[in-house]
Amino acid sequence: MSEQEYRHIPATGLAGQTGASAGLITCDICEALCCTHDEAATHCPICGATLHLRHKDSLTKSLAYLVAATILYIPANLLPVMQTNTIFGTQDDTIMSGVLVLMYTGSWPLALLVFFASIVVPLLKLFSISLLLYTCSKKSTWNPLQRTQLFRMIEAVGRWSMLDVYVVTVLVALVQFKSLAAIHPGGGALAFGAVVVLTMLSAQSFDSRLIWVAKTHE
Repeated sequence: MSEQEYRHIPATGLAGQTGASAGLITCDICEALCCTHDEAATHCPICGATLHLRHKDSLTKSLAYLVAATILYIPANLLPVMQTNTIFGTQDDTIMSGVLVLMYTGSWPLALLVFFASIVVPLLKLFSISLLLYTCSKKSTWNPLQRTQLFRMIEAVGRWSMLDVYVVTVLVALVQFKSLAAIHPGGGALAFGAVVVLTMLSAQSFDSRLIWVAKTHE
């Protein structure tokens, strides 16, 4: 099958079918639509990437990343993300203490933004990925469209969860007055960054097509 034929596979009569049942597969890299009936179609004709009907060990890999992220979520919130050294002494700030300081100083919008991005969003991501993994492991037919939308939302917000790390990085770079004041990143920042990366890897390892597997076998 030529490259042009791969690009113009007719969609007539495919309504209601899955790609696997119709003999079609989408490339993970360039998203080209390829035909699985051709035995030679083990690689994408556009970018050359290996084609997979399902990601191998998707649930296991995603669960491993999720467990690691859940464990690190605890030190990320208990350990200081920032240490401030001034002529008046040293102060350690966790994510929550930073939110409280912003509230006491009247910066309510910024406090709510940090609280939502650094505490609520990671927690919701952990819960949402857990829900997806559990329902897929049980081959649940519960609301597949809504679960697919939830997965897309997890992927979209993942990169925006690094707000605290960005803030600490900027402050460390800007506030270095040596004898007067200095800011250093704490262990909480490292743990928090690891949580964000691990949840992104967990979402990336999850094969969203598993959501529809049970539905197509009803």
